Amino acid sequence: MQKVKLPLTVDPIRAAQKRSDYDGIITANLLERLAESTQSVNSDASVTLTFDIDNQRLVVLHGKASVSVDLECQRCGDAYTHSYEVEFFYSPLRNPEKADELPEAYEPIEIDENGEISLLQLIEDELMVALPQVAMHDEVDCKVSSDNLVFGEIPSADERPNPFAVLESLKHSNKE
Repeated sequence: MQKVKLPLTVDPIRAAQKRSDYDGIITANLLERLAESTQSVNSDASVTLTFDIDNQRLVVLHGKASVSVDLECQRCGDAYTHSYEVEFFYSPLRNPEKADELPEAYEPIEIDENGEISLLQLIEDELMVALPQVAMHDEVDCKVSSDNLVFGEIPSADERPNPFAVLESLKHSNKE
């Protein structure tokens, strides 16, 4: 089955009442914030979403998204391709003060004045949060090994000059 473009916004309450499922893509050119956080976005984001009402009568959005991006290895400086997938659970709220009442399994998401949520923003946020804090190749693929990460020799405490030696000399010169 061919994947179609997902809508940019959706009414989660109406979608949950219909028990809607979405299986589609968000094109790479729409993932502008993700592109700013990486070297490039290599693929469209593949997304599946399920809207439902749980046993507690809460509207629930369960989704998965996957994408491929290029990152700069912080060890060697070369670009490498990073493909990853995120999974998320949300419950839309009209009143943000009720976020504390949600079960821990669900993240709150605020509904806008039209009763909708931005799927583009939600999915892009999830993809950005899942990026590695320090991007690096696997060590076997990187041209710099972890053995070569120390630059120069670290002097022992006996060899280092005392940073307070200047103060000591000032102290002695004031007494004279």
